[in-house]
Amino acid sequence: MKVKRLLSYIVGIAVVSVWMLAMPLNAQTPTDRSQLGSWWSERAPGARAYTNEAKKLPLISVKGNQFVDPEGNHIMFRGLSIADPDRVASLGHWGKELFIKCKEMGANVVRLPIHPAAWRGRTPAAYLELVDQAVDWCTELDMYIMLDWHSIGNLMTGVFENPMYDTSLQETYNFWRTMSRHYAGHNTVAFWELFNEPTSYRGQLGPVIWNEWKQINENLISLIRANNPQALCLVAGFEWAFDLTPVREAPINATNIGYVVHPYSNMRPQPWEPRWDYEFGTVADTYPVIATEFGGTVEGEPDTYGPTVFRYLESKGISWVVWCYDPDWRPSLLRDWDYTLTPSGEYAKKVMTGEVKP
Repeated sequence: MKVKRLLSYIVGIAVVSVWMLAMPLNAQTPTDRSQLGSWWSERAPGARAYTNEAKKLPLISVKGNQFVDPEGNHIMFRGLSIADPDRVASLGHWGKELFIKCKEMGANVVRLPIHPAAWRGRTPAAYLELVDQAVDWCTELDMYIMLDWHSIGNLMTGVFENPMYDTSLQETYNFWRTMSRHYAGHNTVAFWELFNEPTSYRGQLGPVIWNEWKQINENLISLIRANNPQALCLVAGFEWAFDLTPVREAPINATNIGYVVHPYSNMRPQPWEPRWDYEFGTVADTYPVIATEFGGTVEGEPDTYGPTVFRYLESKGISWVVWCYDPDWRPSLLRDWDYTLTPSGEYAKKVMTGEVKP
């Protein structure tokens, strides 16, 4: 009996030992934190301001309904939107050459559409490295940068057009907190486009009213300005950034801001100009408006979309950025990564360089 008890005891000790070895480290040694993450020493990405050549380009601000330099001279911005930097880098085409080609197109501003999925996937710290490079290249080439939180959907309900745009109010606030700290005082980062295209998608993404959207943007502006008082923030209208009519009665309660419109041809039937006047043209008589996205602009008869939209924007003093300087994201300005231009790209270059007057 004693031998059996002894054998049972030894077996029991062995079983307990094997079980303890199989346990997770923190379960084995609840007070030993030497191999755990040091969460208490982590810092938010972008906390250190990026100051390389921060004051080389003149600071852009708002005066009346215009964007101006420090001497008060009106600056008309004509530029290009590239594809998401994460995607361009993933395909192996991220480099200074891309921005040199933008400069050759006649651009004085480059828009960086940063998708929430890419921001999370690359991680904010790694993504900032791409943007730092873009800032350096644009500074060297005397071009400004527009940062764009590229989501499409309804921040009030948290429902978005597709997964690449999925975000939240918290993530949106934290994105702009990161950007405003990191690029505080850097003149090259001239425009802060708070949200690409707010929309309820004809009710499919849930309801939202202008006063709710207005409050979100005012909160974002306040958060950004706490870190970067000089930031020139851009606020998009409803209906995929097309409808700015609510601004006439309830403008954003902040100074040094502009309003965003995306006047694609399919947003309204012809004739376009009367609709543009109603939706955003009258707002541009009082406030600075910038068309940060539109495309499919080919050269043709005067009443075709390309000449019409360029002529309208120029006549109203509305700055503009064409979508998209990429061979895959449509409407495309490029055929390939040899920078062969599509007909739309050729026409946009002629307008930007002044070769033609639309």
